[in-house]
Amino acid sequence: MESMEMWTYFFGPMFAIFPTPWRRALPFSKKVEWEKATAVSGLLQSVLALLASGYWYYSAMSLWTANAVSAALENKLGPDVRPQDIGGVALIVWWMHPVTLLLGYLGIEGIIRFFVGAFGDHGCGIFPLYFADKILFSPFRRRKDGAGAVGKVSSFAGAIHERVRTARLEEVPDELLFTKDESAEILEIYASRRKQDWTPPRTLRYEGTYYRLESDSSVAGPRPFCYRLRRLPMGVPGRTVIFYSPKDAVIRDAVPR
Repeated sequence: MESMEMWTYFFGPMFAIFPTPWRRALPFSKKVEWEKATAVSGLLQSVLALLASGYWYYSAMSLWTANAVSAALENKLGPDVRPQDIGGVALIVWWMHPVTLLLGYLGIEGIIRFFVGAFGDHGCGIFPLYFADKILFSPFRRRKDGAGAVGKVSSFAGAIHERVRTARLEEVPDELLFTKDESAEILEIYASRRKQDWTPPRTLRYEGTYYRLESDSSVAGPRPFCYRLRRLPMGVPGRTVIFYSPKDAVIRDAVPR
């Protein structure tokens, strides 16, 4: 756990600016929780952009106003120039300057990336590198799905809605329901928070028994996340197996195993 936190909070923010395909190619990609790394990276990006904007404002305005005052003292700007005019013109030039616009964009993008990582459960890099990836590499990369941008926007909106809904719910222990059908034992796990990386058909181990994750769904109540698993006759330990050991789990209608 400590190793993952180190990769996530120390190295992750530096590489979270990369688009997803680039991050997946990193040798330590699976050691980083990219959602958290993106949130930290976005926050640092916005703070650094704000500090850079302050330094840029101070240095640019000092230089421009000093030059303008020197020109006014030499009577190069005419007799009717007032100090307020010099300051106003310098402020307009600073506001419209490409450096100011670039720093403003980086600050806004950093805030967006922070909310995407912290509340949207997504990891996203900075747009210039994303654009470069789409132009230079994406045409030569095989597409695994056809979801496209519309699907990503829909997924992000759904994640935000989910975070808002669960924020009002108290975090309570999982509830386990054991049943049987014609072929095997069924385990249904009801949780108050979504479980990361619990995607079908992952294998889960609970108290020495292996289960195959068949589906996940949303239900009403204090535990809105339902995971349905089917017991396996045998299991093989591996790096992809989820080891599930809940604390204070509520077991309902358990059947002999």
